[in-house]
Amino acid sequence: MAYKNLEEKIRGSGDIVSMMRNSQIGAYIYPVVAPEFTNWRDEQRAWKESCVLFDQTHHMVNLVVEGPDALKLLSHLSTNSFKNFTVDKAKQMAPVNYNGQVIGDGILFYLADNQLVFVGRNPTANWIQYNAQAGKYDVKVEYDDRSPGRPMGKPVTRKWYRYQIQGPNAQDVIKKLNGGVMPDIKFFNMGHITIAGREVRALRHGMAGAPGLEVWGPYEQAEEIRNIILEAGKDAGIVAVGARAYATNTLESGWIPSPVPAVYTGDKMKPYREWLPITSYEANASLGGSFVSENIEDYYTTPYELGYDGFTKFDHDFIGKEALQAMQGKVHRKKVTFAWNDDDVKKVWASQLAPAGENYKFIDLPLSNYASSSFDSIMDKGKVIGASMFSGYSFNERKMLSLGFVEEKYAKPGTQLTLVWGEENGGTKKTTVERHKQFEMRVEVGPTPYAQQARETYHQGWRTAG
Repeated sequence: MAYKNLEEKIRGSGDIVSMMRNSQIGAYIYPVVAPEFTNWRDEQRAWKESCVLFDQTHHMVNLVVEGPDALKLLSHLSTNSFKNFTVDKAKQMAPVNYNGQVIGDGILFYLADNQLVFVGRNPTANWIQYNAQAGKYDVKVEYDDRSPGRPMGKPVTRKWYRYQIQGPNAQDVIKKLNGGVMPDIKFFNMGHITIAGREVRALRHGMAGAPGLEVWGPYEQAEEIRNIILEAGKDAGIVAVGARAYATNTLESGWIPSPVPAVYTGDKMKPYREWLPITSYEANASLGGSFVSENIEDYYTTPYELGYDGFTKFDHDFIGKEALQAMQGKVHRKKVTFAWNDDDVKKVWASQLAPAGENYKFIDLPLSNYASSSFDSIMDKGKVIGASMFSGYSFNERKMLSLGFVEEKYAKPGTQLTLVWGEENGGTKKTTVERHKQFEMRVEVGPTPYAQQARETYHQGWRTAG
């Protein structure tokens, strides 16, 4: 049977978890950008020691929402307060379903009167687009999808280029680009800088833990602007970061990028599932890891578990408000960083030299995720007390790290726990999974953010709350 939408696929499969755990979508690819420009170790090191250029042009959706009801729509979908949210400001947006479970997140830019753009992964962009249509808001929506993971030689175009200049020396580069002046832009506010005579929009940001800017403009200017930034940054030690290293910066700074979108269940969400085409992210997303449940809702997360409760405000009506209010005052699982035991990591790597059937699940470097969303069991004395959701290697910390959550009493740094690495029964049928054995990895709960630089210098907020 040829399914037309997500709801039909779920009904046809009869088992949402198995559908996702055996998805044939393949590896998640950060598209177009070269895997490495130098080597991923030095590219990681540069965001701590000198300066980097992140190319964010291709892996995220740009969803432009324009019209008299733009703020009304986005406020209705946001847990954030929209008080004092004005032109030239930005905020993180993490919508939830009717039960208060997270659909996704990204950044919302207030570009001009009645014009905003969401930048992030598909689940949140899809949710916004659906509600813009189903809710009959007076808005126009332009969906500039992420670049294809495998262009197969075809030309790739986007609405905008999007770069970040980050690291301890970022200000030196920005001053040089901007005629010797550091622009006076407050954190998560927007302004302009001048690059080779062009006025370029800029957001004050700090993705790698140190002050920097995110800049964007027309895609046809992408190569020119990139070359100018790299030339201006030579004396500051600027390094272009490739696709392999790019996503690993979050291991040090504490953001969990890809939770399972909480859209697969619930009668109120059914019209949305019927709207989502069979080609959508949600209809093809894969789920990996050692945690196995028959109930997909066991993989959902809340703003409390992802550390987003600090910007959840009840001063406006939004989808999921009542459910989140009911969660207030209760004990919640806490976001933490897991530092993997060095000797155990070595055993897993060494097993790649063992005879067939004796190997553990390969730990890829520097990013070891092998599904759209990861969910590995965190154990204490045989009991599941949390999950690891995003894992990889930090050359700066010389450590395998992962991000996830645990029950509150286990969240103290230094707590010793066990992470079950690999999948049951030799592994699922995902194309990214080789036959392997599971391994019980010792892990230690660490601070979030894990990197001292991010923890001590990043703007106070959801990243530093841990």
